[in-house]
Amino acid sequence: MMRPDKPVGLCGYGVYIPRYRIAAQEIARIWTDGKGGLPVEAKSIPGPDEDTITMAIEAGRHALSRSNIEPDQLSAVWVGSESHPYAVKPSGTVVAEALGATPWISAGDWEFACKAGSEALTAAMGLVGSNMATYALAIGADTAQGRPGDALEYTASAGAAALLVGPAEQAVATIEATCSYVSDTPDFFRRAGGTYPVHGGRFTGEPAYFSQTHHAATHLLNESGTQASDYTYAVFHQPNARFPQTVAKKLGFTPQQMAPGLLAPQIGNTYSAAALLGLAAILDIAQPGESIFVTTYGSGAGSDAYILRVTDTIAARRYRAPLTATYLARKTFIDYAMYAKWRGKLVME
Repeated sequence: MMRPDKPVGLCGYGVYIPRYRIAAQEIARIWTDGKGGLPVEAKSIPGPDEDTITMAIEAGRHALSRSNIEPDQLSAVWVGSESHPYAVKPSGTVVAEALGATPWISAGDWEFACKAGSEALTAAMGLVGSNMATYALAIGADTAQGRPGDALEYTASAGAAALLVGPAEQAVATIEATCSYVSDTPDFFRRAGGTYPVHGGRFTGEPAYFSQTHHAATHLLNESGTQASDYTYAVFHQPNARFPQTVAKKLGFTPQQMAPGLLAPQIGNTYSAAALLGLAAILDIAQPGESIFVTTYGSGAGSDAYILRVTDTIAARRYRAPLTATYLARKTFIDYAMYAKWRGKLVME
């Protein structure tokens, strides 16, 4: 279990979810004649003018709006994603520039599949908690990626969540502790130059998702001397609707604790933003003194777990930016043809 020397917390948070959706039933209509079970109801789709950078900027602006600081007070802008628009040019510099945080700032990109965003969060905790910086912005953002007809296409979606880390006394929620658990597990990967990621079939559940999340969550619960019933809310990475509920039940969390942050049925798997979007949805309704247990997951594989406690500051900050529910309600459905056109799935040789 890790704790920073200087107490830290989230001084602001923000989200962005594209308005466009495609129903899982529409994908099934094309590839399975509408037969078979569906892992989610629908998934979010970036518009033709949206990518990881544009979504990260919107989420970052909302996080700044909820804080009491100006962009030039940031010491770092870090973007975690597995769908950066450029193979070499960083997303972080573009985001930092758009937010007005340049030039005296650390900016860069983080990778670890679906937990790239929480990797940036842990690093931001270390930067602020060591007194090297006062504020750091960690963002998780991803766009929909999935080979046509593959199981991933049903859930691979888009969204962004930004968490502004700063001193605990200014936070809407303090981060009391964290831990990380990793192993070399080939459950999901994409080689350089590959158009779509590949999943390792039998590795996807065990020993990948369930093993990593269970180990990280159990370790943090044990080391902190707490149990599932001590928390008001819990959120886990959401590759689909079933996985997070299964691991939560095994750890002793109830459906009531999970419900506010379980967004996968409505928008699919937003990868680097998934658990962080769930956390934001909880912060939108949480009350002072309530506690939140968060466990992220990234293929390859590993998990980060966190303990947060909501402060009295939440009431004054919550409505300075759009709530997660606002983005969930704002939706326009498209058909598979438009989806294929926008996502460039028609490759000509």
